[in-house]
Amino acid sequence: MERKHMSAFALYQAISTDQPPPAKKTFLSFILTLRCFISFTYGVLVLQNQEDEEEECVGGDGEDLEAFLADLAKVNNSRERASKLFQWLINPIPAKSFFRETWEKKPILVQRNNPDYYKGLFSTAEFDRILRQEDVQYGVNLDVTSYTNGQRETHNPPGRALPFTVWDFYEAGCSLRMLNPQAFSSTVWNVLSILQEQFGSMAGANVYLTPPGTQGFAPHYDDIEAFVVQLEGKKHWRVYNPRTEDEILPVLSSPNFNQAEIGKPILEVVLEAGDLLYFPRGFVHQGDCLPDAHSLHITVSSFQKNSWGDLLQKVVPAALEIAMEEDVEFRQGLPLDYLTYMGVQNSDKDDPRRTKFFSRVESLMKKLTNYAPVDAAVDQKSRDYLHDCLPPLLSPEELASSVKGAPTRWERGQVMDVGAHITNQTRVRVLRAGCARLCSDGEAVHLYHTIDNSRTYHKEEPKSFEIKAEHTDAVEFLIHSYPKFVTVGSLPCDSAEDRITLAEQLFERGIIHTAEPL
Repeated sequence: MERKHMSAFALYQAISTDQPPPAKKTFLSFILTLRCFISFTYGVLVLQNQEDEEEECVGGDGEDLEAFLADLAKVNNSRERASKLFQWLINPIPAKSFFRETWEKKPILVQRNNPDYYKGLFSTAEFDRILRQEDVQYGVNLDVTSYTNGQRETHNPPGRALPFTVWDFYEAGCSLRMLNPQAFSSTVWNVLSILQEQFGSMAGANVYLTPPGTQGFAPHYDDIEAFVVQLEGKKHWRVYNPRTEDEILPVLSSPNFNQAEIGKPILEVVLEAGDLLYFPRGFVHQGDCLPDAHSLHITVSSFQKNSWGDLLQKVVPAALEIAMEEDVEFRQGLPLDYLTYMGVQNSDKDDPRRTKFFSRVESLMKKLTNYAPVDAAVDQKSRDYLHDCLPPLLSPEELASSVKGAPTRWERGQVMDVGAHITNQTRVRVLRAGCARLCSDGEAVHLYHTIDNSRTYHKEEPKSFEIKAEHTDAVEFLIHSYPKFVTVGSLPCDSAEDRITLAEQLFERGIIHTAEPL
């Protein structure tokens, strides 16, 4: 007898509505069956935590997020901190296998059966607090959306988003999208500022609050790697393969699609609180709420405009400029009659001159690689990255040992605790592994950094200051010494005075902190 096909969502509905609540072991057995079904049918990795399996606990299970982040702050190396936090995000999938087998390749689903796993990251209560206490602007910080009868609409009025109006929209069936929760939530800010070191690319986030029985967005694909973190309630998701080869890892997000344009889903599932869904850029997706529960999820995103092509967009124009300055072949004139046999209108001609022309272009293109300023282009890319980044959220220990926590103050009519000085014996290091970078524009060397960035994307100009030529070796030494503290006296400068001057400059800018409070 032929077996009738059922999607994972249909199976979920069947067990949710047609049967009485099963015993725990029966439910686990069902989930295991469902996992096998999805893995076999769709080729999508689905992981399900089981209570009788032993697995490494990386926060979340048995430890609330606040305590986990406090423990992370004690980790000496910010890169290791980022690695541990990312492992917590995708647990129990090993990060190495994730990046080797899944990243940029296929969706992955983690069903935890633990609604408290991400508790503390964000909540509807926090959403409401932000509306009441912060200056949330429609279209800037909040979008009100709906998707009904195949029609996607945005309902943003002008001005500030106040609870009276926002919750009225929600009650009317509209979805709410908070565009930059890190500007208002210290926890989200902390998590993203750590994760950006894992990706080597800006980590951003949007929060989505959807009423029961509604859908806020049309099917589409994005230009970012997406980690959908279910915080409250549940949501029905459908994920589809890229429609064509051209839409694999796309440069830009798509327009809205109608249902007829996207085919059949490769994954259809209900995310519940504590679950995680990852899909690469280019994978079409849509999510809708079931009738019996609202949904709150946060999408953590990264790797926007971070491809080889994006790097080469900086390399190739610079290489061509250098080649034209240094190589006469690139300055030689085009053939007098090239317009008569080249161009689209002549593309069908069987003309030997066309073959010769293409051969010359190919030769020059190969030669162009000899002039490619790859390191300089990477520095340009890094300046963009540092401008995109969130500033670090300092731990209590970092605050106490940096300029931002210095005890100097006005008290009882006078300045107190002034006069602490850096000496050659003072031990220092850069604040975070990825917080600063030396870049040269050919005339001067600047130190670009994230310390004074805004929590709102590109609200401030890129932050940098000039480093004297005689100090560049010392700054490189500090950057490469991380995470070790080094004495000021060990900095490779010409004199003790230069060492102190540089250390004071970097300390006052917040780039370095001391092993002990001054």
